[in-house]
Amino acid sequence: MATTNPTAALGDMTRFAEMRKRLWFLLGALVVYRMGTFIPVPGIDAARFAAFFSTQNGTLLGMFNMFSGGALQRFSIFALNVMPYITASIIVQMASMVYPPWAQIRKDGESGRRKLMQYTRYGTVLLAAFQGFGAALAIQNSGGNLVPNPGPQFLFIATGTLFVMWLGEQITERGIGNGITMIIVAGIIAGLPRAIGNTLEMVRSGEMNPLIVLLILVVVILVTLFCVFVERAQRKIQVNYAKRQVGRRMMQGQSTHLPFKLNMAGVIPPIFASSLLVFPATIAQFFGNSPNPNAIQRTLQKIAVVLGYGQPLHVLLFALLVVGFAFFYVALVYDARDTADNLKKAGAFIPGIRPGQQTGDYLDKVLTRLTLWGGLYIMAVCLLPEIIRMVNPSVPFQFGGTSLLIIVVGVMDFVAQTQSHLMSHQYEGLMKKASLRGIGSKK
Repeated sequence: MATTNPTAALGDMTRFAEMRKRLWFLLGALVVYRMGTFIPVPGIDAARFAAFFSTQNGTLLGMFNMFSGGALQRFSIFALNVMPYITASIIVQMASMVYPPWAQIRKDGESGRRKLMQYTRYGTVLLAAFQGFGAALAIQNSGGNLVPNPGPQFLFIATGTLFVMWLGEQITERGIGNGITMIIVAGIIAGLPRAIGNTLEMVRSGEMNPLIVLLILVVVILVTLFCVFVERAQRKIQVNYAKRQVGRRMMQGQSTHLPFKLNMAGVIPPIFASSLLVFPATIAQFFGNSPNPNAIQRTLQKIAVVLGYGQPLHVLLFALLVVGFAFFYVALVYDARDTADNLKKAGAFIPGIRPGQQTGDYLDKVLTRLTLWGGLYIMAVCLLPEIIRMVNPSVPFQFGGTSLLIIVVGVMDFVAQTQSHLMSHQYEGLMKKASLRGIGSKK
């Protein structure tokens, strides 16, 4: 008769209890977020605003609405979503590379990261207040009696953004996956049923050719498979460890490798590029919207048209920003010189490369090539469906390259972190078993 080891059973229960706790926290946080996207800002006529927003399909506001999971269309307390936080992160990270005091803070490890995170929160407060004030002012002055009871609505929007930022940080710490990415993924996925329903309705009414829908389905499947393939691609650099003496024992030389992903920047470049393009175009739309515009307002209106979603200048700037942010983010999070110094201190070397400066130059060269191809890959994935949208503007944003890339990378990161948590608990269980066996053998 088979017997069950009580220690192993207890370890399994603890492992799965921890995973269930994290998964339930993630699910609960996303439910709270989705509930918040349906709470309108006080004083807004939700029905009239929804009718007004229906005319903004295919614009920057439409893409912004996709990232917010429909919160902007309902002008809810989460209307700005995490865009102010992302913009503030861009500013703080760029400043930490060019501003010497902040560059020194960035080198201080975990304490420096927390300090810069605090600066990011301060920047998020300022940007959320500014963008919320601009949005509330523009809607009040847009006519159509969208705001029957004018008031400080922007305060509710700014407060909602701060709550979403806090919620994302809690998901990262107590749940599974990157909190901000999971919130954006949840917003995009929440819009998929409606996008699919609208597409099928357009086919039924004859507004869209069924062959176009078939083409969209084929493109979505192929782009998803391509994203999964590239996201799993790695460049492995062999690293050898020389023989060394530890105490009275001579340790044999070992061989391992440094894994470098082809896309080391993840979904950061398209998100950064989108938020950076949304900001000036939205400001131009808000302050240039007037029935009797002056010279400055006419200039702002022209800027808003030129930077409009799907315009050639918008596509060009988006492509350049995606590649640029890929290099910027990789340079920010990975220092080839530090890696080379750490390898030298550990007695490790790359075959055929002298330790130290030459190793750093070699790693930097490899990273530059990988980042170039990774940036071009992100640019191609994000622009191919957008070109289809330029030909047929009725294609929903949820079928765009940026949204597909965010979903694929977010889901893969979620799966990887889930496996990592399970493996860590399994490792702890093995260590406990080994210690118990050691105690038993001593007896």
